[in-house]
Amino acid sequence: MSKPDPILIGIDLGAGSLKVSAIRADGSLVAEAGAPVATATPHPGWSEQDPFDWWRAVIAAVPPVAEAACKAGSIAAISFSAGAHTQVLEDAEGQVIRPAILWNDQRSRAETQELRDLADQRILDIGANRANPTWTLPQMLWVRRQEPEAFARVKRLYLAKDWLRSRFTGTFETDTIDALGTLMLDAHKGVWSDELCAMIGWPMDTLPPIVQPRAVVGGVTAEAARLTGLPEGTPVVCGTSDTAAETFGAGMVREGLGVVKLATAATVNVLSKTARPDFALINYFHVVPDHWYVIAATNSCASAHKWLRDTFFKRPGEEGGPVFDHMDRLAAAVAPGSEGLFFHPYLNGERSPHWDPLLRADFVGAGFNHGPGHFVRALYEGVAYSLRDCLEVLRERDLGFTTARLTGGGARSPLWRQIVADVLNVTVELPAVADASFGAALLAGVGVGVFADEQAAAKAVGIVATHRPDPARSAVYDRGFPIYRDIQRALAPLNHRIHDFVGGR
Repeated sequence: MSKPDPILIGIDLGAGSLKVSAIRADGSLVAEAGAPVATATPHPGWSEQDPFDWWRAVIAAVPPVAEAACKAGSIAAISFSAGAHTQVLEDAEGQVIRPAILWNDQRSRAETQELRDLADQRILDIGANRANPTWTLPQMLWVRRQEPEAFARVKRLYLAKDWLRSRFTGTFETDTIDALGTLMLDAHKGVWSDELCAMIGWPMDTLPPIVQPRAVVGGVTAEAARLTGLPEGTPVVCGTSDTAAETFGAGMVREGLGVVKLATAATVNVLSKTARPDFALINYFHVVPDHWYVIAATNSCASAHKWLRDTFFKRPGEEGGPVFDHMDRLAAAVAPGSEGLFFHPYLNGERSPHWDPLLRADFVGAGFNHGPGHFVRALYEGVAYSLRDCLEVLRERDLGFTTARLTGGGARSPLWRQIVADVLNVTVELPAVADASFGAALLAGVGVGVFADEQAAAKAVGIVATHRPDPARSAVYDRGFPIYRDIQRALAPLNHRIHDFVGGR
């Protein structure tokens, strides 16, 4: 009697939803499901979530996938991913102290500047990254300063995917990649840094043990099995950050291949044998042992797309997907360059290459000749220009590439994929499945030996579409890109004045 197929399950916590995917060892999809997750913005620039909303999403999304997986074979392992930097603080009784501050939160601007003034280069030397409001280090300094009662209660600091995983296993640990994402880790020694933690007065006994992303950390408990439908004792693999899972799920296991992520935020990622500490870049350990991946990132991508849809195109009662399709059709009818309409996607400040949380989004160049399709296409082009800003930072440091795999929800649009290829002037490949839940499922397989190693797992990645840059369209965007940059430079001082005008915190 033949053994049942091993089924691997990945659970990814995104900024707006939780997604669960079950796959076979060949990468084919068995089942998937999702559930929404709400984000609160109690003040401008703030972004936080209730961790128990994540668990409610698990209870909604995991059972149907678990049922389908059990029918298709035997669940070999599960693993997790979530946005980096996002933390959950628990007290001595295991109670969540406050909402989780998300990676895109900008409240710790003053704390970030204080850390830079104190030890800008030293933080980069130890942590391989620069202090920014998106990192846990300045966020926790904000908690210490602004919420001292909460700070005094902290017994455990979880990263988002680790807190969620603890609901399945009851264990307390994190992986090397998420640990680095706190900016509280010594990147060279792979241990928590006394010096970095001392800069914010953070008690080191609250930090979790560190394991590899592929490590099996426990099994599904009886209670978690009852609530999710997963078999009790199913091996649980630690997992990692969403971008690490996505780049792995896209097959970025060799140098020279880039990954462009079109998700809530957008990133340009490239594999490197070493860290590249630089004030303009982000460095992470990679899932592939003895490698790093280097990032340049823009804060708003699919989130900007959704904002445009919800603000100007979606009517009451309409579903989101068909509206996106309608927007695509409108944009496709507009010529490259959007007849001089430019968009900067700075709806929540910006990272690469400006590192300015006070930048604001804009449409510039509007005239009576511009209709709804122009605004959609200008948004697509504006995000692509922002990605080119990111890619130019990498190219200047000899980290460029000529082929990129696309991940994230924005990659579903063939038009947007082609615009990215034309603006970046690179060949764009679309994997059959390449979201973080897929990457987490592959990682689960590495952890329990379904795959011999990360290279073997990458063979399960299939390519379903290829977009090559069109020379004529690329020439248009080569002319537009300097204008895009000049508009940003001209408006940056005004963005700061607008921030002061509205009384931003």
